[in-house]
Amino acid sequence: MSPTRSPAQRDAVTVEIAFAVVTGALAGGLVCLLCATPALWGPVAASWRGSWLMASAVLGGAVCVFRVVRVLWRWGHPSHPGRTSPDS
Repeated sequence: MSPTRSPAQRDAVTVEIAFAVVTGALAGGLVCLLCATPALWGPVAASWRGSWLMASAVLGGAVCVFRVVRVLWRWGHPSHPGRTSPDS
């Protein structure tokens, strides 16, 4: 890669990072909410409620990080190694 990037390349990187962070936050928040639902409105004992919510938050954070890394990793690598254009 060249040391200087064009404005279009910088914009593409910025958009991809923003997409990765936003979708990661949405996925992590959804997983956290789904896992925490039994502790908030369900049959989880009061003594387990704090641990259950903490585990839900950790799992949601892990899903968020996984999504960000996966999106950025796939964006930086060609989908078809050896091909130079979609028509080849």
